[in-house]
Amino acid sequence: MSSYSSSVGGHSFRFDSLARLLAAASPERSGDRLAGLAAASAQERVAARWALAEVPLATFLTEPVIPYETDDVTRLILDTHDAAAFAPVAGMTVGELREWLLAADGPALAAVAPGLTPEMAAAVSKLMGNADLVAVARKVRVVTAFRSTIGLPGRLATRLQPNHPTDDPAGVAAALLDGLLLGSGDAVIGINPATDSPKAVRGLLELLDGVIGRYSIPTQSSVLCHISMSVQLMAQGAPVDLVFQSIAGTQAANASFGVTLDLLDEAHQAALALDRGTVGRNVMYFETGQGSALSADAHHGVDQQTVEARAYAVARRYDPLLVNTVVGFIGPEYLYDGRQILRAALEDHFCGKLLGLPMGLDICYTNHADADDDDIATMLTMLGVAGASFVICTPGGDDIMLNYQSASYHDALYLREVLGLRPAPEFEAWLESIGLLDERGAIKEASGAHPLTAIGRELAA
Repeated sequence: MSSYSSSVGGHSFRFDSLARLLAAASPERSGDRLAGLAAASAQERVAARWALAEVPLATFLTEPVIPYETDDVTRLILDTHDAAAFAPVAGMTVGELREWLLAADGPALAAVAPGLTPEMAAAVSKLMGNADLVAVARKVRVVTAFRSTIGLPGRLATRLQPNHPTDDPAGVAAALLDGLLLGSGDAVIGINPATDSPKAVRGLLELLDGVIGRYSIPTQSSVLCHISMSVQLMAQGAPVDLVFQSIAGTQAANASFGVTLDLLDEAHQAALALDRGTVGRNVMYFETGQGSALSADAHHGVDQQTVEARAYAVARRYDPLLVNTVVGFIGPEYLYDGRQILRAALEDHFCGKLLGLPMGLDICYTNHADADDDDIATMLTMLGVAGASFVICTPGGDDIMLNYQSASYHDALYLREVLGLRPAPEFEAWLESIGLLDERGAIKEASGAHPLTAIGRELAA
């Protein structure tokens, strides 16, 4: 195993493995400090970045940060590596890759994506400022489709999240109606169920399927149950559009979620067989987030951002419609304040896009974090500039079931207005057809007699 060293200000620093070097080069975050992996000082962090800049990219193919023999995510990364796509950057160091990424155009970035490993993406992100992460991610466009097309230039989609503490249909309907009337839901209408009852999950699936079908809404639904339940429900004929699962960057962390690659394979094939899409066949929806491997004691001494990037190797195996990082959800033990959450959001979005994924975000924080709604606005704006495919929206920015703060339906309208962004094209055409767009293409107020208001009345009754 190689060691790495660098000197800064007359002091020499040595890093005894590639994993240790990556961890020491990471921007400050509470999770790495909790794990005992963070640089001991700003000086050591600078030294690690100097050393990391000189590491050849090829090193990441010969020195995996988690052993090949003991981790199926490592095996997936190395066994599926595309040497031909890697060729244009194969002779570069991490520092040289940074310069190449900043100069490359969108087609060049898309072409090299299959040749980059998650560790390469994580490494180069550690050498980049926030503006660098925005500039490169903005050039990458990943387009996916099911009943709506996500990721096109000039578009911003949203996940409408009508959660309810008891899965009450009337409560779900109220939040759903609120979102639709504010132009939300073109990425997915996704509910986090309050219980793991197959009957309750099926009821929510049928509720959403009924609304989408009755009003001919060009979107897709997802009830965010465990993937094994989705497999069971698909076999029973339930109306499953997108199969959801939280994933992580190590075999052990995925095992803590009750997930294996074989199970993901099975669910992917089952969802494809249903053939429920109209404009595309991207059927998977994944959520990730920095800190999940650490919370499961499954990080193997690798920093939380690098482990997070490894989760994207799992995601891209299945050509998903949507991938989002829930950046502030785990809490301040992993990302302490608004500054750390912002940095993580930009890193995750950059790494995911660089690896060829349709990245969105739940721009959020928990109530015990050192963050507030101004941090939400800052993150939302920067990720909009960076070209995020979609964001998650909740009524009033407050999820009353999961008890955390996120972006609101109104926040998405703000972002579309100030950046000149529009909904997914199929969804935009639907909004226009039901009279919810004005002559400028902006959402207008619906009257109490608008046909969509029947959703709330029917389900409340």
